[in-house]
Amino acid sequence: MTSFHSFDPAEGHGLPYSPIKAIVAPRPIGWISSVSAEGIANLAPYSFFNQVSDRPPLLIFSSDGHKDSLANVVATGAFVYNLATRRQAEALSQSSARYRPDVDEFEAVGLDKIPGEAVAVPRVAGAPAAMECRLVETKTLVGLDGRPVGNTLVIGQVVRVHIDTAYLRDGLFDTVGAGTIARCGYRNAYAEIDSLFELERPIQP
Repeated sequence: MTSFHSFDPAEGHGLPYSPIKAIVAPRPIGWISSVSAEGIANLAPYSFFNQVSDRPPLLIFSSDGHKDSLANVVATGAFVYNLATRRQAEALSQSSARYRPDVDEFEAVGLDKIPGEAVAVPRVAGAPAAMECRLVETKTLVGLDGRPVGNTLVIGQVVRVHIDTAYLRDGLFDTVGAGTIARCGYRNAYAEIDSLFELERPIQP
């Protein structure tokens, strides 16, 4: 008979670390670049990130606290999503450090910038793909009791897409070839996408 470890998150999990982020995995990484009102570039990874619409394309990320990325996006109304890959994983990890607002994270972690075309925010040089976004809205997240949980949801609409043509195969983006990585829970766990499989969609009755 199968045994389950079951718990109410509000009461504690009884494990060394909360398993929730390890179960909800892999999670795409929103490597978000932004610029402050003073023109200082910022770069930070967000594991609470995803695409939630395709017409129009909308991307979301959740900021735990009022971090520099959130402040910058609210101030300027724009950000860029940069695809996280194995080749730049170490720089991505370094960009998660709590730098002062007056520090340019691109320079701090040794990455070059490519100027934005639709928004005044640079993207990461060497990233196989990037999407320039304009801010649609921010939402303060609350729990069942209606109280803010400390996270702010940022919703942006994609206004410009960039794809390195080296990763286009017969017009399709090569997710495996790009070396796309994802978060897999706990503090240091990542996964690299090294294979794909396909399933035919069912025929609607």
